[in-house]
Amino acid sequence: MRKVVSITRKQTTPLRVRTAKETFKPYRPRQGEEYMGAEQAAHFRSILLNWKKELMEEVDRTVHHMRDEASNFPDPNDRATQEEEFALELRTRDRERKLIKKIDESLIALEKGDYGYCEICGVEIGIRRLEARPTATLCIDCKTLDEIKERHLG
Repeated sequence: MRKVVSITRKQTTPLRVRTAKETFKPYRPRQGEEYMGAEQAAHFRSILLNWKKELMEEVDRTVHHMRDEASNFPDPNDRATQEEEFALELRTRDRERKLIKKIDESLIALEKGDYGYCEICGVEIGIRRLEARPTATLCIDCKTLDEIKERHLG
């Protein structure tokens, strides 16, 4: 009697990076509080550092996953599937690498006292917008105009 052995590839579920919104409690400004004062700056520093830490952990997981799961499948279809999975993971990590760079730029702006102010017009970006997108550098009006220009020129 012949024993049939089937080789199955371990299914990996992609790990979902939590959004910044899921990692903190919304900031509740007190009446008369200065915009981007010490408490608000500490709040956003915490958000940015936690987000960066999570992304760096994801990078480490990817490196270990690719090292552990790398196999030389004899079947070209299996090999192609694995290469495609790795390519997708690497594209995702590249996007996250760019996001980490933006987080670092936001942390530098926070230290300089420029964080939370629009790069174009200089007005306050706003706490809610920064909580939704902690790396935002434009107020909603300038970002809207920027997107309109991009649509017409791109």
